[in-house]
Amino acid sequence: MTYRYIGSKSRLIDRIKPHMGPPKKGAFFVDAFCGTGVVAEAAANLGWNVRINDHLHSAVISARARLINKEQARFKCLGGYTKVIDKLNAAKPKFGFMYRTYSPASFDTCGIERRYFTQPNAAKLDGMRYLIEEWSEDGSINDLEKTLLISDLFGAINRVANIAGTFGCFLSKWTKQSKENIFLRSRVLNNYHIQVHETVGDVFDILSTPNDLVYLDPPYTKRQYASYYHILETVALGDEPKVEGVAGLRPWKDLASDFCYKARALGALSRLVDELKSDRILLSYSSEGHICMQDMKAELSKHGKFTMHPLGSIGRYRPNKTASRASSDVNEFLAIVERSRLEAPKTPSPSVDDNFLVSCG
Repeated sequence: MTYRYIGSKSRLIDRIKPHMGPPKKGAFFVDAFCGTGVVAEAAANLGWNVRINDHLHSAVISARARLINKEQARFKCLGGYTKVIDKLNAAKPKFGFMYRTYSPASFDTCGIERRYFTQPNAAKLDGMRYLIEEWSEDGSINDLEKTLLISDLFGAINRVANIAGTFGCFLSKWTKQSKENIFLRSRVLNNYHIQVHETVGDVFDILSTPNDLVYLDPPYTKRQYASYYHILETVALGDEPKVEGVAGLRPWKDLASDFCYKARALGALSRLVDELKSDRILLSYSSEGHICMQDMKAELSKHGKFTMHPLGSIGRYRPNKTASRASSDVNEFLAIVERSRLEAPKTPSPSVDDNFLVSCG
């Protein structure tokens, strides 16, 4: 993964993968909250066709880039992938939106000195993004090649961003890495020959069929991803939104998720599981989430056979060294809901070791 992402399953994927199983003919692995695409990539490695969805364009771009194969990103018009990366690293700086909004130059435009990026890095970032858009508009690169380059740009941004871990706000003092020069790195492309469908939108609108395997990884905490990753979203869209506050947040409240509100999360989850057409649903959850596991067990058992599989513990998300020292571990789980469309279960029959359930107290 090119940058740290809250809730990323990169440290758990080897424990989740055995529960996926082999794909059925023509079926899709549906990653409904795809994030950076770690789980979708693992499904592709098993031969699944993949459908990815998220309400953030930046997330879908990151996930889709993982699934691009060599034939889809040959960059014929520009001499190949390596030469394209070299051209971007040599791009001329532009004093554009990122420079005016997220570097100390913002003081001259709004009276707030934002320190997400140094002025040279912000200007270079504007130049790189402008060049990608220019190539896209004149037909030098196709849509998948553009996706790949923007995702590569996310990685470059993260390496020099003056942040604690997310883009929710900037640090008051410059870190050592933020003073380094921004640059892109190429990645090793895969040889997948699978179908990939992508959507950016409401998870309740996602398509699924009985043979598909749906994977759900909702946020479950109060953190709203649209605000935490607002700069990546702006780079993804290439727009110039009206930003607000010290942090310079783009408008995001229309993307607020019900899963981030304790009072709404369980109802939203139950409704989503009920509306999905898939006969088998995988659901990630952790002890950090604000749904009580016993309540989850009772509610989701109404929709089919419910089993809970402990995946062990991992370190809590650590945005900085101070948080690392104070951090405790998080217990991770994978719930599975299985149902038959021939006959809905008359009596819930959950199968779970209650020793693994977190108390509601």
